[in-house]
Amino acid sequence: SDRNYLLAAAYRTLTSPSIVLCTKTLDKKTNKLKSVHIYGKSFYHEEKGKSRAVESVIVFKDELKGQYIITNVTYRLSKAPHWQLDYGNLRSEVERRGEPSGASVREAVCAIRSAKLPDPAVTGNAGSFFKNPVVERSHFEHLRDAYPSIPCYPVGETKVKIPAAWLIEQCGWKGRKLGRAAVHDRQALVLVNLGGASGAEVMCLAERIAEDVWQTFGIRISPEVNYVV
Repeated sequence: SDRNYLLAAAYRTLTSPSIVLCTKTLDKKTNKLKSVHIYGKSFYHEEKGKSRAVESVIVFKDELKGQYIITNVTYRLSKAPHWQLDYGNLRSEVERRGEPSGASVREAVCAIRSAKLPDPAVTGNAGSFFKNPVVERSHFEHLRDAYPSIPCYPVGETKVKIPAAWLIEQCGWKGRKLGRAAVHDRQALVLVNLGGASGAEVMCLAERIAEDVWQTFGIRISPEVNYVV
């Protein structure tokens, strides 16, 4: 399906700093169309003529979240693929299928996700519910003294990204339920509706999880999904 092709694409990285060159957006406040040009780790507002350093298009999940509707995206693609396979057990899954290729990476990603994630057609869910938090390296090193197996991914020279799923699982939430909402038993990052759960119940579960993570690790995790009220 198109969804599975997009899932596979999420694991592919190119040698360029960003594969997104430009996005066309609608400013929700002014109802005006704007272009946001991506230059490595900075973006440029065509209308304002100002640029600021950001982490690529992640800006739309953070400081610009909720302000724009993205209507069009222009990508920079390479004719020669460069595979980023150091993500979980992706490398071993791809190697089982031979040399990396578009087809083998796609098949591996779909197999991994099918094994870990619930089918939304069967069990109500919104996929990954929380964003992976980025913390100062000094805070991570302090945590590593108490949790030697804590995983991380470097973000620049002074920060690291910690998988929210690991934090949630360490707090004992994996497979637990609260009312008619629950944390999936195979992927702690996914909250599921067991049947009839209201949005308020899911939000309550999410808040309880976030509070436990904060109390245990001193890290704030925030929803990746958008709440619609």
